[in-house]
Amino acid sequence: MLTITPRRKRWLKLTSARWQRRVLFVAGGLVVGAAAVALAVLADQAQLAFNWLLSRSRYASLIVTPAGFALSVYLTQRYFPNAQGSGIPQAIAARHLTDPRSRSPLVSIRIAIGKIVLTLLGLLCGGSVGREGPTVQIGASIMFALGRLSPRRQPGLILAGAADGVAAAFNTPLAGIVFGIEEMSRTYETRTSSLVIATVIAAGLTSLALMGNYAYFGTTPIALGKGIDWLAVPLCGIIGGAAGGLFSRILIAMARGLPGAVGGAIRRQPLLFALACGFAVALCGLASGDTIYGTGYAQVKAALETGTPLPQNFSVLKFLATTFAAISGMPGGIFAPSLAVGAGIGANIASLFHETPLAPIMLLGMVAYFAGVVQAPITAFVIVTEMTDNHAMVVPLMMASLIAYGTSKLVCEEGLYHALAKGFVARAEANKASTREPPPVAAAG
Repeated sequence: MLTITPRRKRWLKLTSARWQRRVLFVAGGLVVGAAAVALAVLADQAQLAFNWLLSRSRYASLIVTPAGFALSVYLTQRYFPNAQGSGIPQAIAARHLTDPRSRSPLVSIRIAIGKIVLTLLGLLCGGSVGREGPTVQIGASIMFALGRLSPRRQPGLILAGAADGVAAAFNTPLAGIVFGIEEMSRTYETRTSSLVIATVIAAGLTSLALMGNYAYFGTTPIALGKGIDWLAVPLCGIIGGAAGGLFSRILIAMARGLPGAVGGAIRRQPLLFALACGFAVALCGLASGDTIYGTGYAQVKAALETGTPLPQNFSVLKFLATTFAAISGMPGGIFAPSLAVGAGIGANIASLFHETPLAPIMLLGMVAYFAGVVQAPITAFVIVTEMTDNHAMVVPLMMASLIAYGTSKLVCEEGLYHALAKGFVARAEANKASTREPPPVAAAG
């Protein structure tokens, strides 16, 4: 008769736990990948619906966009608190919190559902928002829900869900891994690295199975020439980094609350403020010829593929529209809109280089502005490289990203996502402290 020694029992238990953990991570990756694809398809349909409305009357945005902003903020505050904004700061905050109960208000299935519905509402009313940041919070929420089966692994699961969201949203698996390391954790964790890679593979395979293999912005094989063309690298880095830092500084200041009467009015009347932000976006849309609504994906891809410059005012108006959408309090990401702003900056700078193709300088503008906003230079150049399938531009993109990062630091010392995450952590800890039971009072003797 075969007997199992205590040592053998411990080994079997440990092995079983490891395989259960691996299955949990991979299964979560499959679910996140499917959710990312579903959101991508629905987001495209929402933008088409808004474009159809504009085809009927472009002035309809003056009513629909402000009303949509106000409705989105109302639903967020009433039913889905902590779903506002891109969702990446919430995922970062949830990962840094130590109490599982404090994480639930930031990443949960309820939040994931609200994020999907309200992101689609934002695109449906013409908001200059993206779906990629929300996909990060959705991915983290799904993995956190699965993490209830393994509470000790919740931080790793949240990290994996966030990486899955970036990988599946852009079809950029390498960028998903780099984003998880550089932005979500800001450190390399040997214990969870293989599991994160496994979940990214699962999410990527799901996306490939449902959407096919594609480059997000198409293929742009053209590279910079020699000599004077390379002056565009520092130029894009400095201008894009400064603009990205300015954007981050505005968002951080608004999130922390403006002082004085203006800040008080915004806090007392959030719906009126959202209405005003929506009206400002509609005005930007009218001034741009209806080009700054939504993610900006279609406009940038067309410019990259055809070499037709974006309008000269596109970068400024897209910057303003994205800023108003981001500070309004409505759910929606800034990834794709930021890349669109950067593309507009690159197109403006390209007008100074008459002999240089448009696409390479647009890519430099994209990576520079994005690196300036998120202050994650490695993620910035990796994601733009993967999205355009242009490996000939890797070195100039790296240079522009590094210059932009340094320039952005001069304008805004804090990284956007981590600065916003501090607010969520502080509120979660304050709520936890307020719910603690007071110590018992000794009876008078």
